[in-house]
Amino acid sequence: MVLASTIDFTLPLADPVLKFLLILLIILAAPLLLNKLRIPHLLGLIIAGAIIGPHGFNLVLRDSSIILSGTAGLLYIMFLAGLEIDMADFKRNSTKSLAFGMYTFLIPMILGTVVGIWVLRFNVLTSVLLASMFASHTLIAYPIISKLGISKNKAVSITVGGTMITDTLALLVLTIIVGMATGQVNDMFWIRLGVSILIFALIVLFGFPFIGRWFFKHVHDNISQYIFVLVMVFLGSFLAQVAGMEAIIGAFLSGLALNHLIPQSSPLMNRVELGNAIFIPFFLLGVGMLIDYRTFFTSFETIKVGLIMIIVATAAKYIAAWMPQKTFHLSTDQRSVIFGLSNAQAAATLAAVMVGYNVITGTDANGEPIRLLNESVLNGTILMILVTCTIASFAAQKGAHNIAAQDISDKEENKKESEHILIPVSNEETVEELVNLSLAIKSPQNKNGLFALKVIDNHHSDEKALKQSRRVLQTAVNTAAATDTQMKDLLRYDLRVSNAIASVVKEREITDLVVGLHKEKDIPAAFLGHIVESVLAESSVSTFIYKPAQPISTVRRNWPKKKSVSTKSSSGYET
Repeated sequence: MVLASTIDFTLPLADPVLKFLLILLIILAAPLLLNKLRIPHLLGLIIAGAIIGPHGFNLVLRDSSIILSGTAGLLYIMFLAGLEIDMADFKRNSTKSLAFGMYTFLIPMILGTVVGIWVLRFNVLTSVLLASMFASHTLIAYPIISKLGISKNKAVSITVGGTMITDTLALLVLTIIVGMATGQVNDMFWIRLGVSILIFALIVLFGFPFIGRWFFKHVHDNISQYIFVLVMVFLGSFLAQVAGMEAIIGAFLSGLALNHLIPQSSPLMNRVELGNAIFIPFFLLGVGMLIDYRTFFTSFETIKVGLIMIIVATAAKYIAAWMPQKTFHLSTDQRSVIFGLSNAQAAATLAAVMVGYNVITGTDANGEPIRLLNESVLNGTILMILVTCTIASFAAQKGAHNIAAQDISDKEENKKESEHILIPVSNEETVEELVNLSLAIKSPQNKNGLFALKVIDNHHSDEKALKQSRRVLQTAVNTAAATDTQMKDLLRYDLRVSNAIASVVKEREITDLVVGLHKEKDIPAAFLGHIVESVLAESSVSTFIYKPAQPISTVRRNWPKKKSVSTKSSSGYET
């Protein structure tokens, strides 16, 4: 038994239960309090980290547990960015992403190098490294975009694709500059770097999908699937480090590699998105704990360097966001989203400044070490992180809100007949896959238009049949509920299953029917089965006939969403 008198309440808190409780309370309270003030809760978490951190009230140290959780949060942001990309749209906008990636890399590089040499009076290597810090950015505002449901907007796809390009190039600049400063750059350096990056990309982009497809085919436990996803995220991040790159690049490519294996409307995706609630806030709190407000009052050099860095980074990223708006004819709100996503300096910037600060290029006349990036740049970077994250959060929230509101308005104007999907269920072994197919074909806005039907033959109705039917229906309802989708369960008694299905189709105004193929091994007289063919004859709705030989997410071919192939004038079906 633990007595209250034995608990250590001294600051900073050492008791792990108290530390975790405090952090959870902050994560819970930040959105509730700041939403009323129209302040992005991401910014609130950064400020909260500064308040409770070692430079604030010293409630919690930025120890290894915070760093570990924060690293997981950062990788999670990058992984989600790759996972939630609409790959068809990503390929369609690949040229635009490349253009934006070069805009948001070259403009800060040129502007930052000029300012570093002519304004701050740094040497060339330090100026180029400083410019690379301006070129990189962190998708810290991505959770805002995801929450508002515009992650598939063209502006978001362009920005996420450009992020991969500029962060990769910026981190390569970091590797090269450090190598030059330490005298390690030679022919073998370039060969080793190029080969390692190529091998890394091939393993992640081709090996990960193969491993994922095999795993999801053979392991159907939901918890194990989620743990597998986390393993792949950290494995990809580790391989990136082995290749001489930053872990965030590996996390992003892992998201791209697993993109088509984790459908947007699936229980697994729902679990992945719930990970935001823990992992990402830890990263934001950890960033806030780095802020030391006292340095801004004790060192004029820090204030000068910090202000110059903020102005250059913000101006460069704004110009880089304005260029694609004019080039690709985007709206002002889309420009705000691009600027909001690309202005925040955090992950790669922190990595670069810490590496540059730890690289010693010599000693001065007093024997003090000469660092590639001095202490003023280190403290100025923390100030830049705070200000750019603040600007980015407000800009992304404003643009995303307007785009989301416009999308809702357009959908109301173009609102068509309500979508109702019916799934006749019978075999408990296949019901989950039938529900997963219905989740894949439904529109994202359809949250309560799914129906599961179990028909009991009047000739074989007993207590055992009733219990089995309710169990099958409950399985269907639970599978849909795991994706925050409400499914209505229907139980019918009838002499003919096809009659019951046809009646429900009319009663519930069903627009789509998802049915399983018969279990007979030999080809029956009725090729699709007597029940299915009777349903097709009696109902004129789009019908999807599915025999789940493997999980639908592991199927390589992307079938059309709705394209009925009609063999009779009154019915359509798909296989």
